[in-house]
Amino acid sequence: MTRLDDWLALRAVGGAAGGQAARSALAYPPSALAGVHLQWFAQDDESKTEDPTEHKKRKAREEGRVPKSQDLTAGIGLILTMGTLAMFGPYMLANLRQMLRWFLEVSVELDITRDGGPIVSVFFYYFLRIMLPVVSVAFVAAIVSNLLQVGFLFTTKPIRPDFKKIVPKFGQFFKRMLFSAEGAFNLIKSIFKVCLIGVIVFVNINGAVPELIRLFTSPLWNSFTYIASLAMRIIFQCTLLLLAIAIPDYLFQRFQFNKQLMMTKQEVKEEHKMMEGDPLVKGRLRRRMQEIAARNMIANVPKADVVITNPTHYAVALEWNRQRMAAPVVSAKGLDEVAQRIKTIARESRVPIVENRPLARALYAESELGDPIPEKFYEAVATVLAHVSKADARARARYLGQAQSAQPGFPPPASASQPGAAASR
Repeated sequence: MTRLDDWLALRAVGGAAGGQAARSALAYPPSALAGVHLQWFAQDDESKTEDPTEHKKRKAREEGRVPKSQDLTAGIGLILTMGTLAMFGPYMLANLRQMLRWFLEVSVELDITRDGGPIVSVFFYYFLRIMLPVVSVAFVAAIVSNLLQVGFLFTTKPIRPDFKKIVPKFGQFFKRMLFSAEGAFNLIKSIFKVCLIGVIVFVNINGAVPELIRLFTSPLWNSFTYIASLAMRIIFQCTLLLLAIAIPDYLFQRFQFNKQLMMTKQEVKEEHKMMEGDPLVKGRLRRRMQEIAARNMIANVPKADVVITNPTHYAVALEWNRQRMAAPVVSAKGLDEVAQRIKTIARESRVPIVENRPLARALYAESELGDPIPEKFYEAVATVLAHVSKADARARARYLGQAQSAQPGFPPPASASQPGAAASR
């Protein structure tokens, strides 16, 4: 049941109480009866305090929404057209005179039912000769004016069919045309232009009244040329006026366009999230990549020649191959738990572990995984590798000596530290 049905039902009940209740409960505000909502005139850009981002500006440009002054376009077109008329005026008037003479002298003798084709052909021939310079310059002027204002831009978005535009949005129309800074500016500008153009026309025609009266007794061609020159003078003055108005209009259009593209803080956050990715997703991906990198890094620890430690917080594994590398390469590095993991793998793989606190900290801070160490650490790392190499050589010598003593035919070496050595002596 609609509100009208409710209202009729209460009217049927009658009574002062019922009528009063109906009027109080179902009374329509004037704005509702007129189909106008006050929300249409509310300021919806109060929360838009952020400047538009480059992404939003680029998107608006791709959609064909750019700041542009129609007055500037019209002014440039008119001034170039006036220049064309000044240059080609005699040529155009000569062709117009020939066309009029032909139609007044020749076409009257032709049968329009039989010679309609030639008559139309001659008309279009002269029409193209007269209008082609003006039309060509106007076309070029339209392109030049748009290039000066918005640069090179080609998009089909404004002419694509959009069914959302079929439904009229009266609220937005009233707000944009009547109750906005843009509407007020356009209204004042239009009134100003009409008044000034009226003044220009009045001044020129008022000054030409005596000459216009004498035209009644002048030849037809003289009357035509005078009226044409008067019209050209009026159009030229109006064009200068239009250009004078177009410059502040263009600046205002740029300001208004930038204001329309203003964004709220939430819109900026959403756009940043869209462009850069969701921080939560990025965090998970970053952790995932770190885990993969850590696994790959741990797999390189057994190939290292030495692990330099803090010894508890830092661990840097170095690989050195004189034939393949110009300098030792950082094969793994880590802090805290990762450092402990590197040391554990190094012990299991029998990779030497050297404690050098300043060198471990410096290598961790200034070297990148998979890259050679910086040149300033060459001497310190060379000392560590030399120490490891000597220790490894001594260990191999001890191992070889123990292996030889275990073979039959070779007496075990006498040593005071071995059990039974004193007894053998």
